[in-house]
Amino acid sequence: MRIVIAEDSVLLLDGLTRLLEAEGHDVAGCSTADDLVAALASPATLPDLVITDVRMPPTHTDEGLRAAIHLRSVHRSLPVLVLSQYVEQRYARELFTTDPRGLGYVLKDRVADVEEFLDAVARVADGGTVIDPEVVAQILARTPRSGTERLTAREREVLTLMAEGRSNTAIADRLVVGLPAVEKHVTSILAKLDLPPDADDHRRVLAVLRWLDQTNDPNGAHR
Repeated sequence: MRIVIAEDSVLLLDGLTRLLEAEGHDVAGCSTADDLVAALASPATLPDLVITDVRMPPTHTDEGLRAAIHLRSVHRSLPVLVLSQYVEQRYARELFTTDPRGLGYVLKDRVADVEEFLDAVARVADGGTVIDPEVVAQILARTPRSGTERLTAREREVLTLMAEGRSNTAIADRLVVGLPAVEKHVTSILAKLDLPPDADDHRRVLAVLRWLDQTNDPNGAHR
């Protein structure tokens, strides 16, 4: 798999490159968001996955995210995994406003867990959706409305795993429960959030996006 990484930290870029190359991937690096956009200007140069930081030079605010949003607007099927130092709800909400397939939002702390990080890389590159469970946990803790108050503790656990892009079978394995129990919880979650289940699996992701939208904070970052 060919991967392009946009990261201004030399140490982190080197670490990610070494990690991914050890897995057999072809990795190229960019130190600025402008370099990333320029490198992917032509469809012929598109990689299998883009990994980008949120805060990059020159202002270290949201250049990486803006680059990701731009690239997705031009190349709609381009898989993008965004890395962030913090739970930045406004950024996460904006990233997933359109089609969430092939998109991920993962905290940099997740990179320390090599297995989890590589799993996120593989699932996003394969068209899945990954939202860091810490993002979901903080949103759940801050959201007193939009149907969230009606969710049971177990339903919140299930929703967190849904946000990670887990299938019902994977959720059942993680929680050590039967598949019918998970299916019942998923149906209940979607109903409580006024998102009745249908043939579109990504309706599951919309349940999480509902929180991202309702808890949008103009100040941006939360920790």
